[in-house]
Amino acid sequence: MTKTTKKKSIKKSSSKKTVGASAASTEIPVSVRQILENVRPTPMIENGLTNEEKIEKISEKFSDIMETLGLDLSDDSLRETPRRVAKMYVNEVFGGLDAKKFPKMTVIDNKMNYDQMIVVQSITCLSFCEHHFLPIHGHATVAYIPNKKVIGLSKINRVVQYFSRRPQVQERLTKQIADCLQYILETEHVAVHINASHYCVIMRGIEDTGSTTSTADLRGHFKTRLETRDEFLQHCRTK
Repeated sequence: MTKTTKKKSIKKSSSKKTVGASAASTEIPVSVRQILENVRPTPMIENGLTNEEKIEKISEKFSDIMETLGLDLSDDSLRETPRRVAKMYVNEVFGGLDAKKFPKMTVIDNKMNYDQMIVVQSITCLSFCEHHFLPIHGHATVAYIPNKKVIGLSKINRVVQYFSRRPQVQERLTKQIADCLQYILETEHVAVHINASHYCVIMRGIEDTGSTTSTADLRGHFKTRLETRDEFLQHCRTK
């Protein structure tokens, strides 16, 4: 009787765990776990499902949704749609929920003693609104002032892409990108700006096709030095 109670207690505690991206898995490199532990988390639970199991379950549930909408799943155009959607969710548009897909980070020592702003502009940012599961489409501008390390430029794009590939709110996405780069680069001087269109605004509700949303996270000199802040914001306005 005592053993049964203990097992139930452990299972209940585990199911409520909130993690950055399944970060407890032993298959995930220690370096990746450490990075994700230093990034504010997306609300998640560890459900123990493999990717194939997730695809099967989502496919079944999406079939129910389509049938509830009155769609004919025997039609040759619709028959494979539930599985296509499931594979897209797990392997592509929500790939950022899988810590094993976190991109390899390449940094080098700042032997050149570079101490000026490094800016990557117009990074394509494709995500999904977690409130309505509709697309978010925009561009990010990311900058940092090196301390001891310099990162490969494409890695900044990959960090933006990884955290975008989750159900998101734009405010959290902006913070997650900044958290990640601040930890990897070991510098407090990081800035992230995102300007995006939200299809939950475009396709439903107010149905405003022209508006965009801007968010920014300015840290270190980008926040405290007016000239550094102005220089970065000028890059955000430049296409």
